[in-house]
Amino acid sequence: METTAVTKIKEKCTSNNTNASSMSCLYGMGMFGAAIYFLSSATSFGMGAMGVLKSIVWPAVLVYEVFSKLGL
Repeated sequence: METTAVTKIKEKCTSNNTNASSMSCLYGMGMFGAAIYFLSSATSFGMGAMGVLKSIVWPAVLVYEVFSKLGL
C-alpha cells in the first residue's frame, strides 16, 4: 500500500501534459527523496520539522547556486 505523496507523484509523472509533468515529477521525486534523507537524520522533532521545510526549498537553492556558478 502506497502513501498519498507517492501516489500523487506517480499521477503527475504519468499525466498527458509531458512538459509540465516531467518537471513536476522531477521536483516531486527530489522533494520526496530529500524529505526521507532529512527525516532519517533528524535527532529531534524540531530537526524533523526543519528537514521537511528544507526538502521543500532545496531545489530552488540548488538552481540558484548552479546559476551563480555559471555566471547567469
